[in-house]
Amino acid sequence: MIQLDNLTKVFDTPKGAVVASDHISMEVPSGEICILLGPSGCGKTTTLKMINRIVKPTSGKVFINGEDTTDMNTQDLRRNIGYVIQQIGLFPNMTIEENITIVPKLLGWDKAKYKARARDMMAMISMEPDAFLKRFPSELSGGQQQRIGVARALAADPPVMLMDEPFGAIDPINRAVIQDEFLKMQQELNKTIMFVSHDIDEAIKMGDKVAIFREGKLVQYSSPDDLLAAPKNEFVESFLGEDRALKRLNLVKVQEVVSDEIGSVKPSDTLEAALARMEDYGYQSAILMINEQRQPVGLVTRATARTTKGYCRDHYENVPATVYLDDDLRKVASIMFAQDATWLPCVDDRGYVCGQITQRAITHHLGSRYRAREAVSRHSDSVIKE
Repeated sequence: MIQLDNLTKVFDTPKGAVVASDHISMEVPSGEICILLGPSGCGKTTTLKMINRIVKPTSGKVFINGEDTTDMNTQDLRRNIGYVIQQIGLFPNMTIEENITIVPKLLGWDKAKYKARARDMMAMISMEPDAFLKRFPSELSGGQQQRIGVARALAADPPVMLMDEPFGAIDPINRAVIQDEFLKMQQELNKTIMFVSHDIDEAIKMGDKVAIFREGKLVQYSSPDDLLAAPKNEFVESFLGEDRALKRLNLVKVQEVVSDEIGSVKPSDTLEAALARMEDYGYQSAILMINEQRQPVGLVTRATARTTKGYCRDHYENVPATVYLDDDLRKVASIMFAQDATWLPCVDDRGYVCGQITQRAITHHLGSRYRAREAVSRHSDSVIKE
């Protein structure tokens, strides 16, 4: 756990005192990722650097797992905190293995242990140890170097990690890959992480909590969903953008919106039965055809069922797409728009149909938070008037 208690930094400049971080108080629970977000010069990086004392606080305290770090030896403090920066900072005259193992060596690990740790870390970041450990940083791409930077920060198994725009200099495709790999690692490692970013989409994707800074002050500290659904003031609302409702699509999984009520037919059913089933369920365009294993095998359209005699197995179209329970709503919306569809069948990990998701269900789910917020606001206003 990371706890900041009135953490403040004042810089003396020729033009006078400048408050970079102004009485920041917040708590990051163990095993969570907190993203520090805000415009340039808002104090997020200064706040991060005060935790490992790269920047010395003017006042306030930092607690790590309940321990006050004020009087802790600076070198000991930093050796127990992983640190990753945008510029990576690998030592160019050292091999990849030497870069990764530098902190374990300083901590007195024996040779066999730190060498094994280097190989484990390479496997964790999806880089072949035998192919890369003896290379130098100049022999790696920028994305590969960034992965090594993460591996080095994790090598000594620190309980806390600080990351200062670690993926900012990587192209969008590789950045998305590294973000995904890092989140998978976090599920296993369960580190407590503070992470500076300038990218709202990255913050929403990676953060358990997001802290919005402005002019040295902490303006809002919320989960990504709470932040997008209920920005605290006009500044936060403007900073998040007018499409914040769409950004929430990344946060919601199909399993949260899926309906297990789905009409279907079998290949052996008649088209007349299919039309009747569409009427029962209120389907205007088509109904899903599934086999005995409840796998989707086709769509029977209303037009076909109304004008043709015979069986469903002889008169069906391909299913344009299916979605999985663990897919996010952004993917679902993209597929719906591409296929001009208002609903999609949902399947589980075995490929068996388990329900459906509709555009109406998505919009209702996203709008429910706003409606609840408005209801609370109206209630508060009525209480004040009374």
